[in-house]
Amino acid sequence: MSAWLPSAPCSPRSCVDATISAAAAPRAVLRLMALLTVVVAGTVLSPLVCRLPVPVRERMIRAWCRTVVRAAGVRVRITGAAPSHGGLLMVANHISWLDIPLLAAVRPGRMLAKTEIRQWPVAGVLTARSGALFIDRDRLRALPDTVARIASGLRAGSAVVVFPEGSTWCGRSQGYFRRAAFQAALDAGVPVQPVRLHYRHDGGPVSTAPAFVGSDSLLSCLWRVLSAHRLVAEVRVEPVLLTDTGTDRRALALAAQGSLDLPGDEHTDLLVRV
Repeated sequence: MSAWLPSAPCSPRSCVDATISAAAAPRAVLRLMALLTVVVAGTVLSPLVCRLPVPVRERMIRAWCRTVVRAAGVRVRITGAAPSHGGLLMVANHISWLDIPLLAAVRPGRMLAKTEIRQWPVAGVLTARSGALFIDRDRLRALPDTVARIASGLRAGSAVVVFPEGSTWCGRSQGYFRRAAFQAALDAGVPVQPVRLHYRHDGGPVSTAPAFVGSDSLLSCLWRVLSAHRLVAEVRVEPVLLTDTGTDRRALALAAQGSLDLPGDEHTDLLVRV
C-alpha cells in the first residue's frame, strides 16, 4: 500500500462490537438465506432492468437496495431526498459495505470504487454492471484521470457516489474529506449532495457491528450484521451544495464535511494537494 493513501486507526479488535453468539446463529442463518435470495434475484434480473426507462429502472433499483439491507436484518430510516435527475456528486462518510446499497436507495449512481471490489463474489459483478468507476488507489498518478472520468460522468447527467474519507471508519470517529473528487463537481458545474450514514441499536447507542475496517474480512463483517439484534441504518440527506463561481474544492469539501457534523479539516496529505 502506498504511503500517501488515507487510512483509519479503526480495527476490528479495538472498535467493533461483537454480536456473534450461539443464540444469534439461527437468526443469522435465516437472514443469510433471505439475503442470498434477494441478491441472486437482483443479479439474474439486472440485465433486464438495465433496459427499462430510466425513471422505472431507478425506482426498481432503490426498492431492491432497501430490500437488500432489510434482508440482512437492518431497518432503514432515510430522511431528506436527493435531486432525482441531473449530474450530482453524492458524498458520504464511509463505515460499511452496507453504505453502498443505502446510498443507491437514496439515488442510484455510479460508484467510485477501488479495483479490488471487482474480485468480490457477486458484489463485484453487480458493481461493475452499475457502471462503477474503478480506481487503482496505489497509483497516485492515476488520480487526475480519475477526476476527469468523474467529471465526464457528471456532465452526462449521472449521479457519482464518492466516499471522500478514502477509508472506512468505525462510526464512532470519522476521517477528513479529501478534496480531489470535489474538483470534478467544480469542473462539471454540478451540485454536491452530502449524505450522513449512521448505524445504531434501535433506541440505543451507536453500533460498530457493521464497520468494515482494518484487517476485517467481508465475510466476518457480513456475519456480524446478520447476527446483530435491532440494528438500524439512519441515512440523513442534507441540502445540496451549489458549485458557485469562485468556490474552490477546499471550501466545497469543508462545507460538505461540516454539513454532516464531521470533524474539521486540520491536516493535509498528498491526495488533498493533487
